[in-house]
Amino acid sequence: MLKYEWIYQSLLLQIQSGDLPAGAKLPSIRNLSQHYSCSKSTILAALKRLEDQHIIYARPKSGYYVVENQVFTTPSFTDSIDFATSSPTWHAFPYKDFQHCINKAIDTYQEELFRYGTPKGLPLLITEAKKLLESYQVFTRSEQIFITSGVQQALSLLSIMPFPNNRSTILVEQPSYHLYLDMLKTYRLPAVGIQRTAKGIDLNRLEQIFHEEDIKFFYTMPRFHNPLGTSYNKKEKEAILQLAHQYNVFIIEDDYLADFEYNLKNDPLFAEDLHEQVIYLKSFSKIMFPGLRVGLAVLPQAIINTFQNFKMTADIDSSMISQAALYLYLKSGMFEHNKTNVSNIYHERAKILHQSLQNHLSMYDSSSEIVMHGHIVLPKQVNMKSFIHHLHEQHIYLDLVERNYLDDFYHERILKLNVSNVDEHRIEEGIKKIASTLKKPENYFL
Repeated sequence: MLKYEWIYQSLLLQIQSGDLPAGAKLPSIRNLSQHYSCSKSTILAALKRLEDQHIIYARPKSGYYVVENQVFTTPSFTDSIDFATSSPTWHAFPYKDFQHCINKAIDTYQEELFRYGTPKGLPLLITEAKKLLESYQVFTRSEQIFITSGVQQALSLLSIMPFPNNRSTILVEQPSYHLYLDMLKTYRLPAVGIQRTAKGIDLNRLEQIFHEEDIKFFYTMPRFHNPLGTSYNKKEKEAILQLAHQYNVFIIEDDYLADFEYNLKNDPLFAEDLHEQVIYLKSFSKIMFPGLRVGLAVLPQAIINTFQNFKMTADIDSSMISQAALYLYLKSGMFEHNKTNVSNIYHERAKILHQSLQNHLSMYDSSSEIVMHGHIVLPKQVNMKSFIHHLHEQHIYLDLVERNYLDDFYHERILKLNVSNVDEHRIEEGIKKIASTLKKPENYFL
């Protein structure tokens, strides 16, 4: 081991142990060189390595100080199989690449960081977002694109703002995205549900609701539905658009998994919208990471001004650092390159999940899609709490479906299965244990 590496390890140990806590000043370079019996250049090499890792920082004419004593460590192995967590796998994303973009964004866009932002988002990012959207078959004008603080902010603003059709009730698929349903419940917004299963939705029922209810917009996930994992076919999408036009209902299309689509013919609803009634939302939380807090909203001309006014009162603008870093990530080609790698990781897991369900749980209704999350429908006799508790004791983690439903809507006995945080070699093992547990009589109502 080189001398500067040994000194680096020694200083790092002092920082991690708390002997040099956050904010503490390190001994001077002269004192360190005397203590370690080495040259000042050797000390500077060790300090540079700590500085490059953002563990210490330099104050001109003052010295070096500790930033933080916590250093990233790879999570230890666990024997659990987590089918409940839907967040992306931490090690699937190339953080080093994005870290370059963050550092470059701070260097390049220093002036913008001291402004309150722009009404719609960083113009450079909107230009790149327009190109990205075209790869999803979403062709639009730049003035229709808004950068939001994640898709959740866009959903929140759209839900509380007035619409040109002067209606107030929101129609939501059941089940649906639990955080959006939590928002509707928290703000006590008028909402009704329509059942969605592995077979889709009842289009006659959809028309009846559009005709009889005061529907402002229909919130839907046409492909890779959360939590079902199902997608609408072309005829269903055409019928939904036709009914929306006939009854003057807007559609919010949440296309959060657009990056994982392998069928090039499966276009979003937006691509077939001839009447500007589809609001298209795109998230980066799965293909990158949730903490980025950047989303895209493509709006019809009729609601742009209202949305902009409501957004300005919410946060003026989304994080400028995140926007600038994402712009560089897109512009440099890193996004396209890494999207393929990340998507392939999840696609492999999706194929294993699909095959495991076919092998061990084929007697239960499920999605036919190959996607990182899916479901099976359990018999009414299954005691869900007992069933999930029994598996929890075997370190198989599952989540209840209650939050994915409106309070007054019938809850199907759906078992959600997400493999975004399950290693490939353990997916089938977990499915086998689920199948075994379903055979135990103590997990049924007698």
